[in-house]
Amino acid sequence: MLRELIARVSQGHRTGGFPNHAPVLSERFRGRPRIQDTPCPDGCQACVAACPARAVEPHRIDLGRCLFCGACEDACPASVFRFGTEHRLAALRRQDLVLEAGKEDRPAPIVLQDARALYGRSFRLRQVSAAGCNACEADANVLGTLAFDMGRFGIEFVASPRHADALLVTGPVSRNMALGLRKTWDATPDPKFVIACGACAISGGVFEGNDEILGGASAVVPVDLWVPGCPPNPYTLLDALLRFVGILPDPR
Repeated sequence: MLRELIARVSQGHRTGGFPNHAPVLSERFRGRPRIQDTPCPDGCQACVAACPARAVEPHRIDLGRCLFCGACEDACPASVFRFGTEHRLAALRRQDLVLEAGKEDRPAPIVLQDARALYGRSFRLRQVSAAGCNACEADANVLGTLAFDMGRFGIEFVASPRHADALLVTGPVSRNMALGLRKTWDATPDPKFVIACGACAISGGVFEGNDEILGGASAVVPVDLWVPGCPPNPYTLLDALLRFVGILPDPR
C-alpha cells in the first residue's frame, strides 16, 4: 500500500489543463483547413483526384466527408488547401461543415438553446457503433481516462439509452444496424439529441455509395450535432460536447 501511495504522489496531476488552457496536440494533428483564393492552373483537378473521400472540389472542402489525410494539400500545386491546428470543428448544421474560399473562417456556433436549464451539469451519452471501424469509438472512450476526465464536467457514457440524454453515433450505419439505431433512439427519453461523430456517421465516409451502407446517422435518426474527423481528435469531441451543453462559450 505504501508503494502505491508513493507512486501516486510521484505521478502528480495527470489530467490536462483543457479547457482553461489550450489543448496539447500532436505535431501531426490536422485541424480546420484554410482555403486560399489562389487561382488554380487551367483545368487543374489534382486535389479532386487525390481525395479518397470525394470531399474536395477546387476552392471547396466538405469536412463532413474529409478524412484529414492531407492528400489534397500535398497534391495542390497552387497551395489552395492548408490544414491548420484549429481543433474546434463541430457544427449544428450540416451545411456549416462545407468550407469555401472567401467565406468566414471561424468555428461554427454550437450552443444548444436552454442547455443549462435542461441539463445543468449532467449530460449522459449512449454510444452506438453503427458498423464503425472502432477508431471513433476508441477516441470517444478515451475521454473517460484521467488525461481528459470528461466526468468532471458531468458528461458520462451510460449503458442504457433509457438513462441517456443523447446518442453518440459512430460508423456509416449499415443496413443491418438501421433497426438497432432506430430502436435505441426510440428508447431514449425526451428531450433527446443525436451527435454524429466522425466522417462515417456524418456522410458515410469512404463507404458512401456502398449498397449495404445508408450513408450516416441522418438516414435513420435526426442529427443535432455534427463532429467531423476520421476519427475526431478527443479534444475536438470534448470541445463540441462542452459547447453544446453551454459549459464552454462559443468562440465568437
